[in-house]
Amino acid sequence: MKTMQKLAVNTIVVAAFLTLAGCSGMSRQDKSTAIGAGVGAVGGSVLTGGSAVGTVGGAAVGGVIGHEVGKK
Repeated sequence: MKTMQKLAVNTIVVAAFLTLAGCSGMSRQDKSTAIGAGVGAVGGSVLTGGSAVGTVGGAAVGGVIGHEVGKK
């Protein structure tokens, strides 16, 4: 079971990096929001042992924090 969780987390991280590669036309605040959501999703997943609710909750919280940090 641990192997599947590690695989899922690694897949999410790779998908986040590939998604961020297409962010060249985004504003600074948009980039901060996307990065915050990605980091929050990984953090939420790790902290809750791979729970889908923890991953989504972490992404939401991370996105909000990234949005606020990215303001000028």
